[in-house]
Amino acid sequence: MTATTDFPARLSIVTLGVTDLDRSARFYEALGWHRSAASSPEIVWFRTADSVLGLFPHDELAADAGVPSAGEPAFRGVTLAVNLESPALVDAALAKAVEAGAGVVKPPAPTGWGGYSCYFEDPDGHLWELAHNPFFPFTEDGSLDLPR
Repeated sequence: MTATTDFPARLSIVTLGVTDLDRSARFYEALGWHRSAASSPEIVWFRTADSVLGLFPHDELAADAGVPSAGEPAFRGVTLAVNLESPALVDAALAKAVEAGAGVVKPPAPTGWGGYSCYFEDPDGHLWELAHNPFFPFTEDGSLDLPR
């Protein structure tokens, strides 16, 4: 791949600031996600279908970014989402998340836009949406096939 001066439209890594690294790692492992061998005592990595999820101590992440770490807002203005192939798979994924220790924020229900979704929070309050969007099919590799 050659370097360009453009800003590539891709999301490579999402790093979540967590208060208890071991607890958060156990939560994501309980979802069935596999910890990467690249993990260390300081940061835990999980490979997803098309990016990487990192878990890093909250205060250290704030220090790395050069921002204050005090006082997390109730809603951070960000949600993470996993799209699934059917409403039944949304229900099953939510059951797995609850079994792993997630809190249900919004139960699964049909949406006004013709899909089906719900929200849960991980042990640090990061919001995740589980959704079935019949208008966004999947490619063979499991990525969303968004219209260009």
